[in-house]
Amino acid sequence: MSAPPAGASLGGMSIIQPCFDRSVVVRGADAEIVGSPAARIQLLADSSATGGALSTVRVTLAKDADGARPHRHDGSAEMFYVLDGAVQVLSGSDVVTAEKGDLLVVPPRVAHAFAAARGKGAELLVVITPGVERFDYFRKLTRIARGEEPPETLRDVQELYDTYFLSSPEWEAARR
Repeated sequence: MSAPPAGASLGGMSIIQPCFDRSVVVRGADAEIVGSPAARIQLLADSSATGGALSTVRVTLAKDADGARPHRHDGSAEMFYVLDGAVQVLSGSDVVTAEKGDLLVVPPRVAHAFAAARGKGAELLVVITPGVERFDYFRKLTRIARGEEPPETLRDVQELYDTYFLSSPEWEAARR
C-alpha cells in the first residue's frame, strides 16, 4: 500500500506527509538560545529542517515567569511536555497546571498561553505540528523584550507565523 499524498484524508483523519530524507540531529550545545533570563528559548528544529513536520523549542521559565500570552494557531496544534517544574497552561477557557512528566496538546484554533506556575520555575519542550518557520518569530520577541522593536510589530507578522493574539479573561484571572 503506498502512502497517501500530503494533506490526504485517511478514514476521516488528515495526514501531513513531511518531506525530508534524513534524520534531524540537533546538538543542545549548538542550538541558538534567545529570549531573556526569565524566559529562555532554545531553538531546536524549525519547519525547514523537518520538511514541515514540526517545529520545536525548549523553554526554560524562571520562578513565576510568563511564557506566552494568549494566542491561537489556525493551522497547527501545539504540544507542551513538562521536563521539570510546573507550568500553568490556558487551553480554551480552562487553565490547568501541568507538572514534570505531564503532556498537554492544544488543537488548532484554540486559545492558549503558558507561564511558570506561581512560586515555581519550569522547563518544557514545545512542539508545533505541522511545523511553521518560527525561529525568526522568537528572535523578534527577543528584540521586543530588549526594547529594540515596539510590541505592535507583532501584529504585522501574525499571519506569517500563524500566531494570532487575543484576550482571555480566564488567563488574566488565573495570573493575578
